[in-house]
Amino acid sequence: MKKKEFKEKYSKKTGKVPLKVKKIVNYTWIIKITIITFAISLGFSLISETIIPNVNIVLSIVLVLLFIGLGILFDIIGVSITVADLRTFNSMASKNIKGAQLAIKLIKNSEKVSSFCNDVIGDICGIISGSTSATIAVIVSSVFNINLLIVSLITTALVASMTIGGKAVGKSIAINKSDTIIFKFASFLSFFYRKK
Repeated sequence: MKKKEFKEKYSKKTGKVPLKVKKIVNYTWIIKITIITFAISLGFSLISETIIPNVNIVLSIVLVLLFIGLGILFDIIGVSITVADLRTFNSMASKNIKGAQLAIKLIKNSEKVSSFCNDVIGDICGIISGSTSATIAVIVSSVFNINLLIVSLITTALVASMTIGGKAVGKSIAINKSDTIIFKFASFLSFFYRKK
């Protein structure tokens, strides 16, 4: 049904003209998330740029894996929050189960939570793990006297495949176990969260 036809049908049935729904843009949230992203990105970049060139190859690889794992973990949380069932947590909250109230709050703000988890943490981890892998490629190339281009291609491909593969597995887990994941996440956060 076309928009014009819907308006005419609605007007005849109710005697009212349907109101135009305005999209609300939360500029405060956009500014906040931009500043938070800048701060977190700066911190992660500082870690990757100052620590990795000064540590051995094994620790550098561990740090890259840590960034990849962190990105996958937050991607799982971000997907889980969008598909979690609010009714489950309302039932748990009625029984005063710890973490249920916080889970409800997270689900009700799922747009912001998923944006933070997927876009802020997930993307930053992806960028940092990519730049860190470039640093590792330089170290490996100089230590083992291998062509830098070959090492860079291999490390970049490995990091990308592990990140994408991990997130693909994570999304499947997030969709099937969303309530359990959000409950555990909310229970963990409840140790640090204080009601205002």
